Amino acid sequence: MDFFNSIPTHMDFEGQARAEKLSRIIITLFGAVGLIWGYIIQQFSQTVYILGAGFVLAALLTIPPWPLYRRKPLSWQPAPKVTENPHKETAKKGKKK
Repeated sequence: MDFFNSIPTHMDFEGQARAEKLSRIIITLFGAVGLIWGYIIQQFSQTVYILGAGFVLAALLTIPPWPLYRRKPLSWQPAPKVTENPHKETAKKGKKK
């Protein structure tokens, strides 16, 4: 179980933007090439196959959290201390009118 917990499963914000931009570029390029190739050979199915290959490539490159997408992690603030029963405070605040 420790092996699975040691696998990083996050991306930073800039990594998410980089992954989205890369996937859009890959899918657009494969779509354009597929459309041109399909038009040349008059087979729309070839366009779909090439676009599908681009989708698979984009998914393999952008869905896993590769180290490329984890270069600038956020430094989070420490969590505030929780009172014993936080519902009592909200109940008191809600009764004042």
